[in-house]
Amino acid sequence: MLRIIDARIGELVDAAPVRRGLTRVEAHVPGFDITALRLLLVTDLLVRALELGGTPVWALLTAPREAAELRAGAAALGIRPFEDAREIGTGLGEAQVLHVVGTGGTVPDGVRVEVAPVLPDGAGVPQGTDPTVLRLALLGHPRGAPLHLEPTVLTDAEHTLGRWRRAVAGWATRPSRPVPDEVRVRLRTAWEDDLDVPEVLNVLRWVEEAGPDLPEGARFETYAYADRLLGLELTRDLGTLV
Repeated sequence: MLRIIDARIGELVDAAPVRRGLTRVEAHVPGFDITALRLLLVTDLLVRALELGGTPVWALLTAPREAAELRAGAAALGIRPFEDAREIGTGLGEAQVLHVVGTGGTVPDGVRVEVAPVLPDGAGVPQGTDPTVLRLALLGHPRGAPLHLEPTVLTDAEHTLGRWRRAVAGWATRPSRPVPDEVRVRLRTAWEDDLDVPEVLNVLRWVEEAGPDLPEGARFETYAYADRLLGLELTRDLGTLV
C-alpha cells in the first residue's frame, strides 16, 4: 500500500486508506514555470502509483492563471490530462483527498504532498530539449529537495535514457521471462515508500548491471513494468535493432 508523507504533520500516512475507495488527487499550481511542471509530474506519479495498486483516482488541476500553458507543458512531458477543479465543484464522495503543492503551500483539508522548487541554470532549460529527457531529469531527485537543473543533469539524463532504450530494444529480442520476485518487491517497496522514485531508478540501474544469472528477457519485463510508473517510453525503440 502506498504511504506518503503528509507535510502537515511530517509523518507517513496511507495514501488510500479505504481499499478501492475513490481518491482525489489535486495539483495546486500558481502559474507556469519549471517548478510547476515538477509539481504536475509528481501528481502524475502519485496517480500512476495509486492506480497500480488498484485505487480509482480522480485527478484535478487548480491553476488560477496560465492553465493552457500548464496543460501544454504537462502533455509534452507525458503527464496525463487533469480535470479542471473549478468546473467540478464539490467532490464525489471520495474516501481520501491528496493535495500536491509547492513548499509551504496552503490548501484545504486533506493530506498535503509538498514539492520543492526547481532552480534552473542561468540559461534555463535549453531550447529543443527532449521532454522525456527533462522528465527523467526531474524524476532523478527526491521531490522534497530543491533541484538544481544544471546542464550536466540534463546531459546525464539524455545519456541514461538513450542507453536504457537501446538495452530494452535488445533485451526484447530474447525469450521473455517474468520479473523476478526480488526485483518486483524492491520496485514496489520503493514507490510505495513515500513515492521514492530515485530508488526505483536505482533498482533499474542494478538490473542493467546485474550479472548473467539475470536473463535478458527478465530485464526487459522489469523495465516495461517499472515504466508503467515512470512514463519514460522505455520500450519506444522496440524493433529498431538490425
